[in-house]
Amino acid sequence: MRILKAAKAFGILHTAPMNEPIHDDSPATEAETRAFLLARSKRTITPILKDFVQKPRGSTDRSGPLSTFVRNRDLRGLQAFLFLLSINSNGPGPDGWSTTLSIPVWARALDLTRDASEASAATAVSKVLTRLEQRKLIERDRRGRERKIRATLLREDGSGQPYTRPGSAGNSDRYLQLPHTYWLDDWFQKLDLPSTAMLLVALHEKPIFHLPTENMPNWYGWSAATAERGFTILERHGLISKATRFKKAPLSPSGLAKINEYTLTGPFNRSLLAVPKSPSARPRLRRIDGKHTKASV
Repeated sequence: MRILKAAKAFGILHTAPMNEPIHDDSPATEAETRAFLLARSKRTITPILKDFVQKPRGSTDRSGPLSTFVRNRDLRGLQAFLFLLSINSNGPGPDGWSTTLSIPVWARALDLTRDASEASAATAVSKVLTRLEQRKLIERDRRGRERKIRATLLREDGSGQPYTRPGSAGNSDRYLQLPHTYWLDDWFQKLDLPSTAMLLVALHEKPIFHLPTENMPNWYGWSAATAERGFTILERHGLISKATRFKKAPLSPSGLAKINEYTLTGPFNRSLLAVPKSPSARPRLRRIDGKHTKASV
């Protein structure tokens, strides 16, 4: 007791009034919550089924579920689904490809708490997840005594079929790759709906691609004007470059046709994207002629 009194007297020991909580740290922010969930996935890139953006050739309607978000101007819903794809890494099992969080954590992770009361943020979470459920992109239920919300991924093509990870062993589905820099460097806040949609289209296309915007309604399901606005914003942010060239066109009055070729640049440059894997993954060794040699992960 004497030691405790001496410590208090010299300011060595800090005590708080009884029943008063001591806060050593400030509460986790939205960005910190997202970063934690992304780090927990143990990936730096998210594989996304290409059918989400565009159905395969031969389909009567080639527009994928992405077109529904664009036509309904649902940027919040699109970002929520992309984030769910980014943080899920559970694999097949009792909980499937799912994430279970309390409503306040969902609200922070989905960027729904700024300038919003706790009640309005909770309502926003419910509305966003409801839209994803109605589009057959997720299933949700309540879990545990705290009634946390579990969101389980379904196949990205909107078929309602169980989710399988594109690019995983035994899965030959075509997929694009969305780097986590989209979240960690706040590109999801800098890009609006048209530019986000066109970023996904660019990731879906070849590294250097030609895309006449007049074909957008038939190929992707939204207007040429929306596509052009998206390209303009991507160019403004230095995320895409455009090169103009002329191609021989026998039926053109000039004999030439103007073609714009696009290439993603900066953090979304396709040459910088690697096969998705855990940041902690180490090269395996294989034995060749009695010696150990590095093999690809």
